[in-house]
Formats: sequence, C-alpha cells, structure tokens
Amino acid sequence: MIHHVSLGTNDLARAKRFYDAVLPIIGIVPMAEDAGGLGYGSGTFHFSVQVPIDGKPATVGNGSHIAFAVEDRPMVDRFHRAALDHGGCDEGAPGIRRDYDANYYAAFIRDPDGHKIEAMTYSAK
Repeated sequence: MIHHVSLGTNDLARAKRFYDAVLPIIGIVPMAEDAGGLGYGSGTFHFSVQVPIDGKPATVGNGSHIAFAVEDRPMVDRFHRAALDHGGCDEGAPGIRRDYDANYYAAFIRDPDGHKIEAMTYSAK
C-alpha cells in the first residue's frame, strides 16, 4: 500500500493554483501548506508537491507517471478539463484505452512542472 507520493515543483504558487483546482475533483483535498510544500490527502493516502530539499531545480522523471483511480468516466473528464484550464497540458484526451482493458477509461495530463498524471476508471458509466 502506498502511503504518499511527492512531486517536485519550481513554482509553489503555480502548483497550488493547479492542484487546488484539480485534486478535489478526484477526492483528494488540501490538508497542509508551508513554505516548502503543499499537502493533500484522501483517507490514508497523501500527495504532496514540494520544493526540492536539496535546493536544486525540480525535474521530471522520464517514463514515470502517477495514475489516480477515480469513480467514473465523468470524473475523468472533469479532471482532464480542470487540468487544462489551470495550466496543465494534454497528454491523452479522455477515452477508452483498449490496450489496457476493454473498460479502461483514462486521461493523461502534464502538470505545470511537466509531471505526467493520469485519472482512470474501469467503470462502464
């Protein structure tokens, strides 16, 4: 079981505008904030956006992404739209990904720092 996931940012204010708008759509809400980062959560899962502790610029992992399981297809659609409306970039519009599963419905975005994030569901509705 994953306890938390942290991503680096080079602009905490920009990340806050983005994640405060996008994460509540999928049930992950703001929980903490300080000069070094932002904390979000849902139950026992925590997600944070941090200024790198080593003082070096935040960078993106090549080939890595985070996938959030959501309730239904409209939630995937809302996640994707909110991400684009708040500084994210499209990496794959909402739709069925038959290569994964006949009911795998997902959308992929890049956050303002370039991290690849997915919202997905197996729900048929």
